[in-house]
Amino acid sequence: MTQSVIMEGLSVWSPDHGLTPAEASEGRLLVADSWLVRDGRVRGLDRHQERFLRSCGEVGGPRLHQLLKFWSHMTDALPRTGEWFPRVELAPGSKELRLLMRQAPPLGTGVRVWATGQSDPRIVPRRKGPDLDTLSTLRGRASQEGAEETVLVTPSGVVLEAATASVLWWEDDILCLPSPQLPVLPGVTLGLIQERALHVGIRVAHRERTVTELDGREVWLVNSLHGIRPVTAWMGGLLRAAPAERAPEWRTWLEDIMQPLPEK
Repeated sequence: MTQSVIMEGLSVWSPDHGLTPAEASEGRLLVADSWLVRDGRVRGLDRHQERFLRSCGEVGGPRLHQLLKFWSHMTDALPRTGEWFPRVELAPGSKELRLLMRQAPPLGTGVRVWATGQSDPRIVPRRKGPDLDTLSTLRGRASQEGAEETVLVTPSGVVLEAATASVLWWEDDILCLPSPQLPVLPGVTLGLIQERALHVGIRVAHRERTVTELDGREVWLVNSLHGIRPVTAWMGGLLRAAPAERAPEWRTWLEDIMQPLPEK
């Protein structure tokens, strides 16, 4: 079945009819994944597929052959022009596979972050989907402080990640990030950056730091929508944001590795 391009809104998938328009629905998602599409080009789509399929398997979702068929139909339906931020979903209850087509919001080149670390409220931190509403509420609180993001921390104050992004920082020439043993989402963009760092000979280290210990360092929030956003200000505290000396070159590299969507 050839899927027509879906420009905006929610669609539900079935093996017999492919993607068909549906009414927006409420409720906690079992699984979700999203990425930027710019003029038919994406970054790390195979990694998003692997993460989504693995997460669906963890919650007893549709069988693999159905997931692969959905993914093929979904990919065919993505627009090849404009900037979009599609989200694939596994709904609770019926465990429907869905595609939510959204226009991409304005992309940021920097980010203001709430300086007060927030205790991690997520119930399933390693799977994207169930905690989206909770994280949205946290970002709303951060906006009241003039920030666009907030950092989640362990009960002892160790940095985990931001509400919608992985956290990286530089200590001298070492690229640092939280340990994967901590309850953090396996970020697609984070993985790409790690691989590139190792390829070009930059040391990567897992370190435990509090938000306060990021004072004066070049800190990045990274995700599949904005790519790399260096922290330009810490709001509501006395932390200093270091100049983003390394970020511009890495942002250019991320743009360069975007690839065309598969042919229909």
